[in-house]
Amino acid sequence: MSEMKKVLLAISDEGVLNLLNSGILSLYQIETASTLLDVKTQIAAFDPDALLIDETLMVSGSSDLAGRLFEENPALPVILFSGADSLLTPRQVLSFGAADWFQFPFLPEEVSPAIEKALNRSKRWTSWQQKETTKVTGSLQNRVNELETIFKVGQSITSNLDLDQVLTEVVQAAVEVTGAEEGSILLPDEETGELYIRASRNFRDDFVRTFRLPVTDTYAGQVFKTGVPLFLNEMDPQKIKTAYLVYSIIYVPLIFRDQTVGVLGVDNRESQRGFDDKNLTLLQTMADYAAIAIENAKLFSQTEIERSKLETILRQVEDGVLVVGEDDRLILVNHVVRNAFGLGDQVLEGKKYSDVLSHRALLMTIRGDAPNPDRIEIRIDDQKYFRARSTPIDGVGQVITLHDISYLKELDQAKTEFVTTVSHDLRSPLTSIMGYVELIKRVGEVTDQQADYIKRVQASVYHITTMINEILELGKIENRLDKNFEMVRLIPIIEDVVTGQKPVVAERNQTLSVKLIDSLPAVYGDSIQLRQMLENLIGNAIKYTGRGGKILITGETEKDQVILRVQDTGYGIPLADQPKVFDRFYRANNVTPDTQGTGLGLAITKSIVDNHKGRIWVDSKEGEGSTFTVVLPIYE
Repeated sequence: MSEMKKVLLAISDEGVLNLLNSGILSLYQIETASTLLDVKTQIAAFDPDALLIDETLMVSGSSDLAGRLFEENPALPVILFSGADSLLTPRQVLSFGAADWFQFPFLPEEVSPAIEKALNRSKRWTSWQQKETTKVTGSLQNRVNELETIFKVGQSITSNLDLDQVLTEVVQAAVEVTGAEEGSILLPDEETGELYIRASRNFRDDFVRTFRLPVTDTYAGQVFKTGVPLFLNEMDPQKIKTAYLVYSIIYVPLIFRDQTVGVLGVDNRESQRGFDDKNLTLLQTMADYAAIAIENAKLFSQTEIERSKLETILRQVEDGVLVVGEDDRLILVNHVVRNAFGLGDQVLEGKKYSDVLSHRALLMTIRGDAPNPDRIEIRIDDQKYFRARSTPIDGVGQVITLHDISYLKELDQAKTEFVTTVSHDLRSPLTSIMGYVELIKRVGEVTDQQADYIKRVQASVYHITTMINEILELGKIENRLDKNFEMVRLIPIIEDVVTGQKPVVAERNQTLSVKLIDSLPAVYGDSIQLRQMLENLIGNAIKYTGRGGKILITGETEKDQVILRVQDTGYGIPLADQPKVFDRFYRANNVTPDTQGTGLGLAITKSIVDNHKGRIWVDSKEGEGSTFTVVLPIYE
């Protein structure tokens, strides 16, 4: 393959062009520029190896053309051609930086040797320049390589929690950047206190397994105790351990939070090549990385232990635990919650709780929509019940705990059945008692005192009979479920109940108001139960409101629900008694003894509401009155 011709750019007039056309420069590729505007274009296009410049063209256009060409192309040789009448002097030519100068007349055969001489000088100049560049950039490249190695070690530490792998990479990097023969990381044995090799480079495996150094009277031990690096460059081998001699060694401490956790070392055993301060600085950087890796591994190990404990607790605990983050995503769902709501073994953590959970009561608990947050009951089926409680945690979200109260429901059911049986059995003897009391007056005259006793007996029997009837009614409601359910319009029932209570309201000089929207929709339920619910709520409001008090009944809709409220200005319910007002036989502490009641009215009302898949709660302030709110689903 023939060598490519050198390119000559001739910036010339007719005289120099005649020279070029004579054939003496046939060994070269000749390109020309006849105007100053063409010069830069041709240089960029052909990248010439030399310039041939005609003095007359240069002087006529710009006396500084050569100077500018030299500044922009300092390695490009320039040969100047002048006419016989040129006024240039050799000093001026040299000041231009020309490689050679021809003045007419001259011998044409002299041109080629001059061009070759100029090209060789340019070649030598370029070669020298490359060598100097290599010298300058060589140390920079070494520094870049060192920084890249340090960067890779840093990346490994931040992305890897395998301590042995990270420490091995640190040792390998330390050997590479210092040019050492061997390297190791020494850590203290927790039992003996001796230093052992945790990671190494270029050591035999059997040597690593048996290597132990006492902290006292050893170089590595000195560094471990004092936290000060050790730097040795000796002509004679130094004993580090029996049969382990080195010419040069660096030991640097691994320090984290002012505590030495190990030692990093590199050494040369075969060669006498020493280390310098730069090696020490690099090694200290590597030691910092190793100390961080050790601490990260400790923290990760502790975290794993705590996580394992937490997982064990959550697996063994009988309560359901659900943790929802501040971004509404699930953080933790234990096995109790999974089993109760049929969530299986799928990965739930990280998903939106609304995309995973569908149980209405549980969703209300999470959203905080439950009417009584302290007494939330979640029914899974007829046999499974949970008491739910939500606890907010700053920076985390909220923890929902589900306590299984199914056994309490079973006990309650057993108690209800027992009370119902006993109550039913008591009705016959009570009826007999009432009958015989009525016969007393018929068999003869009774004194005033005897009449008073008879009246008291009748009142007591009536009270017990009422209680028994309510207990039996409560049992029927709880066991009836959705029997006899139909579309029920509430407005006629409310108006009928209010009409029936007007005599009592008038006798107590109270004000009873009703504010219902005309379009109050129907609900799906038992009209008899709903009437009883309203009679209990309105009757209680009248009973526990003093003379001249006010009772307000309102009804409205919200989304797919009917909301009824019975508000009074009565005695109010003490805060401590409010969570228990719907329990059987419970009466608030501020109820006067002469106020009639069995403590079953609100329990019956609560059962009716539950039977209609609704909700009921009370808002009350002692001395100011109470508001009972009932929410029922609209009939569809």
